[in-house]
Amino acid sequence: MASSGTTLQQAIELGKKAVVLDQQGKHEGAAYYYEQAAIALEGIVATELSAPATLAVKATEYRQRAHSLRNLYLSSHVVASLTEEQQSILNNARCSVNKALEVDEVGDSENALSLYIKAVEVCSSAANSTTDRNLQLKLKKLAMQALTRAEELKAKPQSTNAKASALATTLRSGAVDQSSISSLKVSGSQSYSVEEKKVLAITSLINGREYVPFMAGDLQERFIFPYSFSDKHGKLSLSPKQKKSHSRWARADEISEDPKVIENIDCFSIKQTVVSDCSFVASLAVSAQYEKRFSKKLITNIIYPQNRSGMPVYNPSGKYMIKLRINGVSRKVVIDDFLPVGRHGELLCSYSVNRNELWVSLLEKAYMKVMGGYDFPGSNSNIDLHALTGWIPERVALKSSSGEEFKKDELFKKLYDRFHKGDVLVTVATGEMNDADEVRTGLVSAHAYALLDIREVKGVRLIMLKNPWSHVRWKGNYSELDATHWTTELKKHLSYNPESAANFDNGVFWIDYDSLCSFFDVVYLSWNPSLFTHTFSIISCWNAGSGPAKDLYNIGENPQFSLTVRSPGSSAVWILLTRHITDIEDFRENKEYITVLVYKNDGKHVYYPADPPPYIDGIRINSPHYLCKLLRAQAGTERYTLVISQYEKSNTINYSLRVYSTCPFELKKITKPYKYKDEVKNDRWKGVTAGGCANNPLTYPKNPKYQFTLEKTSDLLIDLKGPKQFLIGFDVLCISLAENDSQADAFTKKSSGAFRSGFVILELENVLAGLYHVVPSTFHPGQEGPFFLTIQSPYPIKLQKIQ
Repeated sequence: MASSGTTLQQAIELGKKAVVLDQQGKHEGAAYYYEQAAIALEGIVATELSAPATLAVKATEYRQRAHSLRNLYLSSHVVASLTEEQQSILNNARCSVNKALEVDEVGDSENALSLYIKAVEVCSSAANSTTDRNLQLKLKKLAMQALTRAEELKAKPQSTNAKASALATTLRSGAVDQSSISSLKVSGSQSYSVEEKKVLAITSLINGREYVPFMAGDLQERFIFPYSFSDKHGKLSLSPKQKKSHSRWARADEISEDPKVIENIDCFSIKQTVVSDCSFVASLAVSAQYEKRFSKKLITNIIYPQNRSGMPVYNPSGKYMIKLRINGVSRKVVIDDFLPVGRHGELLCSYSVNRNELWVSLLEKAYMKVMGGYDFPGSNSNIDLHALTGWIPERVALKSSSGEEFKKDELFKKLYDRFHKGDVLVTVATGEMNDADEVRTGLVSAHAYALLDIREVKGVRLIMLKNPWSHVRWKGNYSELDATHWTTELKKHLSYNPESAANFDNGVFWIDYDSLCSFFDVVYLSWNPSLFTHTFSIISCWNAGSGPAKDLYNIGENPQFSLTVRSPGSSAVWILLTRHITDIEDFRENKEYITVLVYKNDGKHVYYPADPPPYIDGIRINSPHYLCKLLRAQAGTERYTLVISQYEKSNTINYSLRVYSTCPFELKKITKPYKYKDEVKNDRWKGVTAGGCANNPLTYPKNPKYQFTLEKTSDLLIDLKGPKQFLIGFDVLCISLAENDSQADAFTKKSSGAFRSGFVILELENVLAGLYHVVPSTFHPGQEGPFFLTIQSPYPIKLQKIQ
């Protein structure tokens, strides 16, 4: 709100607003305006040499008052912790209720009734013997739970053996809530291959902890314990900011008098604190808004335990299970409900402003656990939303560095149409900004924002964004202080009152689309998989020692896939490449630039990067996800070759390749049929043997010459490597055929084609049994240097030098 150009009068007005809110007891709002007034005064002092010294004093007073109010607000929203003796009393009461729950779960209603009655007595007696209100509330709540179930068992004794108790089932995993992906037709085998199982096992070990794929059996996970559950992996590591204020770890019932997982899913209740996970919190916000707008479960269905309706419920034992999509599959993440608390009782993690709700803190804790702890380097919403929802990630750069034209109007139309249909979740992110620009614009450097609405009114294109911090807003066009652009008609159409919005900062603001494109760097889109009808994925590994380090001249060793698309008409096929990451340092310094190249090559193996030219030449990005889109306008069957590519191949990478399609397709890994190989490593063109190509009839015959024999008709793959500064090639000559083979199918000579720099390769099909010679050469005679000649075949084969 305050900027480097703020006048003294404006600073005074900000201070007046702070005082009014302070007097009304609205501490968080008052703290914000005190801070803004301080910023404004400090800006005046820094830029005006004649500014009185009293302004700096007043700025300090405002900052101190803001700090005091924030501490007061936070401490007033935290339940006092129990003493060790009180915690022991509460644990004993829980144990009595849990015993009844366990018996009730197995259908023994008679004994369960007796244990529930006993539990009521234990809880009530403990509640009457203490004067601590916090402990009394917890004990009375336990007593009421046990009493309610006991009354149910008394009223319907005939049905209790046929079903588990209602209370017990609130602590089970519940039924599977079918995700968008699972509703698509699978275009291939639904079981994992041996290689896929191996890769999944390797990439289950993430940051030193194992997170196994989520299986059907996990729906029977045990959540009821006679004691408070603690994660066997211990407490999460804290970030430096958390460590400065950290006082203790508190359980959910120490933070709230009436803890619940979810009361009302809402994007406006989410607040980020000191953990550097703005993109994750923005992802939570857009997911929560989707659930509320469309009444479809998206993130509530990944939290366990759940009740019979599939809603997550509070577990007094403190154990929770979160299902996150990590490294190609959904994985099981188990956590307890210990949360970090500061010296003033404030939560040092993201939370819901409805302090009874736990869902924000639990989801963040599970994600931070997988990522190695709260000391998180940051992410982007493509990664975070895919982990939370499994939706398809796409990145759109607003400032292109690749030379591609940014289609501004096309993007807005796509955002507008698809957002309102519920087809896409959207966040945006700023790039690096200096301090002065941050103050001037109200935006935060390298920060993610949730997109909550998009409108167009009489040609004015507007976007509603939310800062995950729940404060600090845009100060430019169409901000709450903009007196120029807001018209009466526009305010009415949007049901928005800038004057009211200016009284309290919740981090939500409108910004015009032109300004968004100017001040933000990236739009992150996550697409609903239910837009497609078919899907299939292959999980695999690319070993570091396979092929050259760079894909400059040879991609024959790269992983390749045949994609056959059977389109009845207009269709869309999206290809998502996901690199599996298992170490936070790899995540922090992601140096692997990956992409997918698409060739119209009839699904055959590709050896040269540019021959044939790629149909889609992917951009190599250092993100775990890369999305490639194929759009077909006509009916028919088309076969493509997909090639995984890296900028520089230095490490082994494990990856998933998933295809989404609106029509039937088939995806297969292209495997080489060549089981046997022989290689010449220590030969060279030298002196008279550097004879050049066949254009030089006097010297060509003096080139090195090799022979091989085929016992039966087979395919062959022959390649030649030499100095990059030379154009090289080779000829394959048929010397004689086996007696029973037809001369009509034979060839006299096959060439490797155009002479190329440093590398050539030739694939031959159905070569008849017989004796053959291979003559490698440079294009020009007299070019001396080493070479490597390799031949591969489905059958044993040997190269023998004859010249």
